Amino acid sequence: MRRPVAALSRNHYFVIGLLLGLVLSCYIPQDIWELVQQEECPQEAAENLLIERFGQDFEPHLNLINKPLAAKKPVKNVIRPRYYSSELGIREKLFIGVMTSQEHINSFATAFNRTTAHLVNKIKFFIYADSVKTNYKLKNIVGFADTHENRRPFHVIKYIADNYLEEYDYFLLVPDNVYVDARKLNALLYHMSITFDLYMGGTRIGVDPPSNEGRPSNEGGEDEAGAAATSVDGSSGASDRNYCSLEAGILLSSSVIRKMRNNLDRCVRIGITGDHSVNIGRCVKYASHVPGCQESFQGMRQYSYALNTPGRQRRDFSDLAKEQAFRNASTVYPVQTPEDFYRLHAYYSKHHLEMVQERGYALEQKSYRIANGSISNKILEIRWPLGVPPPSAPETRHDILIWQMLNATHSYLPNGNVEHAVAPLTRIEALDFAKVLEIAQQYAALKHPGLSYHSLHTAYRKFDATRGMDYQLHLNLQEGSGRRRRLLLKSFEVVKPLGRVEVVPSPYVTESTRIAILVPAFEHQVPDALEFVAQYERLCMQNQDNTFLLLIFLYRLDSPSKGEEDPFKGLKTLALDLSSKYKTDGSRIAWVSIRLPEQLSEPVSPEDWMLHGSMYGPRQLLSLVVADLALPKLGLESLVLLATPGMSFKADFLNRVRMNTIQGFQVYAPIGFQMYPCRWAQFCKECEACDVAQSSGYFDRHNHDVIAFYSRDYVQARKLLHPQGLPIIRSDLDIDQLLEPASQSQSRPEGVESILDMFVAAQHSVHILRGVEPNLRFGLDVRNHLGRGGMLPEQLPELCGREQCIHLASRKQIGDAIIRYEDKSILHK
Repeated sequence: MRRPVAALSRNHYFVIGLLLGLVLSCYIPQDIWELVQQEECPQEAAENLLIERFGQDFEPHLNLINKPLAAKKPVKNVIRPRYYSSELGIREKLFIGVMTSQEHINSFATAFNRTTAHLVNKIKFFIYADSVKTNYKLKNIVGFADTHENRRPFHVIKYIADNYLEEYDYFLLVPDNVYVDARKLNALLYHMSITFDLYMGGTRIGVDPPSNEGRPSNEGGEDEAGAAATSVDGSSGASDRNYCSLEAGILLSSSVIRKMRNNLDRCVRIGITGDHSVNIGRCVKYASHVPGCQESFQGMRQYSYALNTPGRQRRDFSDLAKEQAFRNASTVYPVQTPEDFYRLHAYYSKHHLEMVQERGYALEQKSYRIANGSISNKILEIRWPLGVPPPSAPETRHDILIWQMLNATHSYLPNGNVEHAVAPLTRIEALDFAKVLEIAQQYAALKHPGLSYHSLHTAYRKFDATRGMDYQLHLNLQEGSGRRRRLLLKSFEVVKPLGRVEVVPSPYVTESTRIAILVPAFEHQVPDALEFVAQYERLCMQNQDNTFLLLIFLYRLDSPSKGEEDPFKGLKTLALDLSSKYKTDGSRIAWVSIRLPEQLSEPVSPEDWMLHGSMYGPRQLLSLVVADLALPKLGLESLVLLATPGMSFKADFLNRVRMNTIQGFQVYAPIGFQMYPCRWAQFCKECEACDVAQSSGYFDRHNHDVIAFYSRDYVQARKLLHPQGLPIIRSDLDIDQLLEPASQSQSRPEGVESILDMFVAAQHSVHILRGVEPNLRFGLDVRNHLGRGGMLPEQLPELCGREQCIHLASRKQIGDAIIRYEDKSILHK
């Protein structure tokens, strides 16, 4: 009877729930659906509310006043470091700190510096401040005022941590009587990780603990120091064991130096002994918790070689060099005399050279064994000579490197110049060819022992800027003797590869240096000088460029220098007017007058002078006269640009002059672009604003008129050549001495015809930079002369100097003109 009752109760629940749902559905208000729609569509509800309040014609308006609002906190610009190494935390490898004294600065310290400084990243010498003098040859000296000897290593640690902690990975502390094989030490450090603490050197075991004499037990400070010294390892007997010896050098990582700096006060209190090795060791153990001196680390070990042990004190270094321990050592101590530094450096340098040669030979043999004819050399990139780049492949037919035929004395078609078929070899070229021929003969005797050298058949050479100098020698070798003698022709190839190419470091210069532009002008060049001054006003004076123009008037002996008959009156008037016009900007134009001697005072025909590439015509030595007499007006610190009145330039050219001319370091001699006289020769179409092209001109490497230098460098070079027969011009009366024929002068330097030749002959310490300059152009004087109705001579002048006549057109243009002239049928084309 229980089961039906249970079933009836479940039905009751269902019926009751159904009835309640029907009743609630009948009494739900109709507005509930509007409320649900408003919550689901707030945008539509907001629009309906605006329509009810403002009507159907309401249009919203945007308020843009004081918007967008400025940020409450200004955005800070991120300042990035100047170098990638600073941002990435890349540091140099090794810093060496040498503890020396006043007595050893000019002896041991100097020898240490000469044998080690060029092989490490940084080196400093530490002495007391009261012993620092100004006449020391070494400049990397640091002095300390504290004279307490036991605190000296901590002053060194503090100085290193404050100045060089973020710049170097490892720091080596040594006394001045230790020779350091920097090559071996650098190779060792590059195999170790800088992420771990390093305290490495020669180990000192069993050092006696410091004595308690003189240490008061009733004073708190001394008791604390003694207790600290004892409690480092737990007992005084074990506290001074296993420390690195400063006598052989102590190598510390930057992380250990940082921890020592953070605990430097504590290190000073516990470093009370007179032994620097113990004081440094206690500080390292307390600050970094390194258990002791690390003789080896990550499989690498630093070896030291002691010279003060029995059996080594009186032995020669040549005997010690045979020991393996001596060759493996990176530090050798104690060095008895400064001369021993140089002897040790010679032995270790020889040892490293032999190791490099052995590795090179082994690598070469391994490469040849790998090839063995089974794998293509194109895949292995094994070529002869091994390690030398292959000849460069020309991109176009104009880039093909031409083989040049030569013999022991002359070369044929030098530099591909068909104008000179034969040219003698210079002294350097002759010596170089003789050396190459000698090496070829030695190899021929080794390769063909039954043959003997007879004569040179032919020889060729080719210079590749990516490879070096290649020679092809064809030798006549003799076989047999007497009637059975016969000649065999054997060919050999000799390569002189380029050495290690290094970037020459140059001082830092800016584009704000003031340039003094010197423009000399003869009387017949006054119209060109007027054009140049107008160009100078447009490019420099109107743009307020930091320049100064100095005109140099070259008067003939009988020409008036004042009044209406002055040939340079127009230039002087223009210079005064422009100086007054731009006076407030600091730009001005001045002039200097030079009276030429009688032999240079003959009237000059502009037509004959125009075909010379140089503005001085056949008298290029006048450029030295101009510089000698004009530089006293400028001073020794001026940047001088010697220009010509017939040149044109752009503002970029002046900036290049500022960047490439460095005082005491470099002289800049640009190679300008010589434009063809198209209007006169009619081989081309004249174009003023066109880019440089083969059809419009050429770079005249024989024109040395334009050159930039500092006055001090010029004066020093002139003083070097003055005793050799190139006198300095101090007045107009001295010009005759400079222009005397070479046969009458006592010992005139050969080949000196311009300022550039003077710098080369003086063998001055400054470099000479030559490079093509598209923004410097010559030939404007010829075009202006033709534009004024002038003409040019039909024949070239007889005295044209050293290839100083200008070219009228390119070979292609002249060849096309000749073909058109000879073949009348193509004249109409």
